[in-house]
Amino acid sequence: MLNLAVVLETAARETPEQSALVAGERRLSYREVNAAASQLASALAARGVGPGDRIALGCPNIPAFAVVYFGILKAGATVVPLNILLTAKEIIHQLEDSAATAYFCFEGTDVLPCGEAGWAGFAAVPGCATFVLVTADPAGVSPWPDAPTLAEFTRGAPADFDTVPTEPNDVAVVLYTSGTTGRPKGAQLSHSNLVQNALVCNQVFRTLGPDIHLVCLPLFHAYAQTIHLLAGFASGSTLVLLARFEPENALACLEREDVTFFAGVPTMYWSLFTCSSAEHFDLARIAGNLRICVSGGSALPVELLRDFEERFGVPIVEGYGLSETSPMATFNRLDRPRRPGSVGLPAWGVEVRIVGDDGREAAAGEPGEVCVRGHNVMVGYLGQPAATAAAIDAQGWFRTGDIGRLDEDGFLYLIDRLKDLVIRGGYNVYPREVEEILLTHPDVSLVAVVGVADERHGQEVKAFVIPREGAAPTEEEIVAWCRENMAGYKYPRIVEFRASFPMTPAGKILKRELVRAEPDS
Repeated sequence: MLNLAVVLETAARETPEQSALVAGERRLSYREVNAAASQLASALAARGVGPGDRIALGCPNIPAFAVVYFGILKAGATVVPLNILLTAKEIIHQLEDSAATAYFCFEGTDVLPCGEAGWAGFAAVPGCATFVLVTADPAGVSPWPDAPTLAEFTRGAPADFDTVPTEPNDVAVVLYTSGTTGRPKGAQLSHSNLVQNALVCNQVFRTLGPDIHLVCLPLFHAYAQTIHLLAGFASGSTLVLLARFEPENALACLEREDVTFFAGVPTMYWSLFTCSSAEHFDLARIAGNLRICVSGGSALPVELLRDFEERFGVPIVEGYGLSETSPMATFNRLDRPRRPGSVGLPAWGVEVRIVGDDGREAAAGEPGEVCVRGHNVMVGYLGQPAATAAAIDAQGWFRTGDIGRLDEDGFLYLIDRLKDLVIRGGYNVYPREVEEILLTHPDVSLVAVVGVADERHGQEVKAFVIPREGAAPTEEEIVAWCRENMAGYKYPRIVEFRASFPMTPAGKILKRELVRAEPDS
């Protein structure tokens, strides 16, 4: 028997008064979080929710996310986290696809109407019988008479609840992939997948006791869910929640809360590095408290790594994973010399290999598709046996869709996504390689490289560039510099300057939207 809720329940038993969640002035102990989750489980069980049921949760980084997440697990049901930026149409698809029977949805804000989108999506899905509004203020009221608030839903339910036993391979969480190819698919992660990945994270991070995590990454995403919520609770750590990442707020929290553990994506490190008000904070104090900085989500450019470390004096260690791998697959270990540009070695119990176009395993240094096998690989895609069979072979190897190479010591280097590959005149151009080189240009702050249609070459290489503050390079200057620093087939012939890039809540650059968007005026 194994239920993922064990990571909360163990901490609540062993360190009940330890701060589990911090959100502004609000602090909840492990005892309080566990009691609130048990009360929610009681309320769900009273309404017939149990094993086999899937419950949707759309919520930002506020204490209610953890309470509802673990309450669903305690009831023996499966959590289906939804992105809070989804439109009503997208919500309808994920509620229908998951066959969710209930939906806990954040009320939203003036600039983020996720409550309205959630209510509209719920109303269009007859199979989803219950809608519960999660309010920022626990005493808030619902604008819809048929939609109780979380406080109303749990009112009168007992705070004592015996967690429903589940099997290790039962599905604990369904995470919808970003849908870069086709509609999003639900990656089914088992209790065993997630418990083992959380414990492996703490082994890799050399966690010997409670840390203080700053949680800027969205908890509905695989990265933050495992790295912060699950691994953090498994070590009895304190999670300082930021509902929205802004560099000034992050720096203020790092300083005020004496944060020891920070995880981000490359664009977050870029925002911290380029933050003009950073010098107003006690950077020496921040660096002195930080035990570890983690980067994931996408490959960290070496130039950005060096710039950040030089300014802040805190080293960054990089890892790699996907929703389908729970997510950690590889990591630069703290007990070995770090290799900048590499995403590290396979985690304990995980294997990685590189497969060429011919289906054979590539030799050291040769590029190919990254394949992963181990306790971290998902059960499969919900309701999609054909997609599951295409992604996971008979030997258990998961095809990631990423292009990479392994060096002679087994360190993994990511080259690009297969879907992002640009084929110009028959030559393969890897956008990340071009981006790495462009970031060494003194006037370039951030860059995204894509392929655009071209009659002569099939595709042409285009670079979107955010200039460094005070710099005003021209397209001709950038193209000429690239011509001198890159092979003739790979340098961008087209350059477009932008003030900002569209990004996912997890901080990944949305290249498809960047291509579709109108240029900055």
